[in-house]
Amino acid sequence: MVCSSCQSDAPAAPDPRWRRVLWIALAINLTMFAGEIVAGIASGSRSLQADALDFLGDSANYAISLGVASMALGWRSRAALLKGGTILAFGLYVLITTLLAALGGGIPQAGTMGIVGVIALVANGSVALMLYRYRSGDANMRSVWICSRNDAIGNLAVLLAAAGVLGTGTAWPDLAVALIMAGLGIWGGLQIIIQARTELYPKPSEDASAQLPLTSGSLQLLERK
Repeated sequence: MVCSSCQSDAPAAPDPRWRRVLWIALAINLTMFAGEIVAGIASGSRSLQADALDFLGDSANYAISLGVASMALGWRSRAALLKGGTILAFGLYVLITTLLAALGGGIPQAGTMGIVGVIALVANGSVALMLYRYRSGDANMRSVWICSRNDAIGNLAVLLAAAGVLGTGTAWPDLAVALIMAGLGIWGGLQIIIQARTELYPKPSEDASAQLPLTSGSLQLLERK
């Protein structure tokens, strides 16, 4: 267990640039969710609906990050753990609903998919560029970067799905992309959870016994080894 007085667990100094980027990202994601969920339902595109839900999940993640940005590392790691679990749950939800959709359904509108996909790519690409400098921070910062990175990759996949639907006249490219997005969500969530748990429960030093004070109790402990 990490000592509460250690410097690594001290509250982080608020970074005005970091908070400003998060506020911009939050506004972009809420706007894109509202527009993309309508377009996804209207066009019958499973990948657009999945991407819209991803925008909503990211909005919640950015809001959480803003709330804990100036807190101690332990609280930031707990927030990242919550976000990782949310992203993992989202990925599993998309996986299940896409598999169910594969059993039946119409052909989505490729034109709508393409237009909305380009707009979403520009939005997520802009956010990812703003967050690039924070990609190597703690689990809380890294979770935000992973979200944005996955979203940009997902938008490229949506554009490929639109081209595939247009070329084949079937819904399979749309469903395939939705499965890819589900996989990205599951993998990204696991990455965040692993790093957050590492920060919360660091492994004890292998030579910790050598740093014990030479008391009678510690001497007896060393003699038993």
